[in-house]
Amino acid sequence: MKLSARNQFQGTVTRITDGQAMAEVTVKVGSLEFVAAITEGSVKDMGLKVNDSVMVAIKATDVMVGK
Repeated sequence: MKLSARNQFQGTVTRITDGQAMAEVTVKVGSLEFVAAITEGSVKDMGLKVNDSVMVAIKATDVMVGK
Protein backbone atom coordinates (compact mmCIF):
# COMPACT_ATOMS: atom_id res chain seq x y z
CA MET A 1 0.00 0.00 0.00
CA LYS A 2 1.34 3.45 -0.89
CA LEU A 3 0.39 6.54 1.11
CA SER A 4 1.14 10.22 0.66
CA ALA A 5 2.16 10.57 4.32
CA ARG A 6 5.93 10.95 4.62
CA ASN A 7 6.12 9.92 8.26
CA GLN A 8 5.75 6.14 8.07
CA PHE A 9 7.18 3.73 10.63
CA GLN A 10 7.20 -0.09 10.92
CA GLY A 11 6.23 -1.29 14.35
CA THR A 12 4.60 -4.00 16.42
CA VAL A 13 1.13 -3.93 17.98
CA THR A 14 1.60 -4.18 21.76
CA ARG A 15 -1.95 -3.55 22.98
CA ILE A 16 -5.51 -3.26 21.67
CA THR A 17 -8.03 -1.66 24.01
CA ASP A 18 -11.64 -2.13 22.91
CA GLY A 19 -14.26 0.52 23.51
CA GLN A 20 -17.91 0.85 22.52
CA ALA A 21 -17.24 1.97 18.94
CA MET A 22 -13.55 2.88 18.87
CA ALA A 23 -10.43 0.96 19.82
CA GLU A 24 -7.01 2.20 20.90
CA VAL A 25 -4.18 0.40 19.14
CA THR A 26 -0.73 0.83 20.67
CA VAL A 27 2.22 0.29 18.35
CA LYS A 28 5.84 0.12 19.50
CA VAL A 29 8.37 1.64 17.10
CA GLY A 30 11.87 1.35 18.54
CA SER A 31 11.73 2.94 21.98
CA LEU A 32 8.57 4.93 21.12
CA GLU A 33 4.92 3.97 21.43
CA PHE A 34 2.21 5.38 19.19
CA VAL A 35 -1.48 5.13 20.12
CA ALA A 36 -4.05 5.28 17.34
CA ALA A 37 -7.81 5.56 17.86
CA ILE A 38 -9.52 3.57 15.11
CA THR A 39 -12.94 1.99 14.74
CA GLU A 40 -13.48 -1.47 16.13
CA GLY A 41 -14.67 -2.40 12.64
CA SER A 42 -11.24 -1.52 11.26
CA VAL A 43 -9.54 -3.66 13.90
CA LYS A 44 -11.78 -6.56 12.90
CA ASP A 45 -11.47 -5.98 9.12
CA MET A 46 -7.66 -5.88 9.34
CA GLY A 47 -7.57 -8.81 11.75
CA LEU A 48 -5.27 -6.85 14.07
CA LYS A 49 -3.76 -8.79 16.94
CA VAL A 50 -1.06 -8.13 19.52
CA ASN A 51 2.42 -8.85 18.07
CA ASP A 52 1.29 -8.08 14.48
CA SER A 53 3.76 -6.12 12.38
CA VAL A 54 2.08 -2.93 11.13
CA MET A 55 2.90 0.44 9.62
CA VAL A 56 2.13 3.67 11.46
CA ALA A 57 1.53 6.65 9.16
CA ILE A 58 1.34 10.15 10.61
CA LYS A 59 -0.23 12.97 8.65
CA ALA A 60 -0.73 16.05 10.80
CA THR A 61 -1.12 19.75 10.16
CA ASP A 62 0.29 20.64 13.59
CA VAL A 63 2.94 19.21 15.84
CA MET A 64 3.07 20.79 19.30
CA VAL A 65 5.86 20.78 21.85
CA GLY A 66 5.40 21.84 25.45
CA LYS A 67 7.62 22.19 28.45
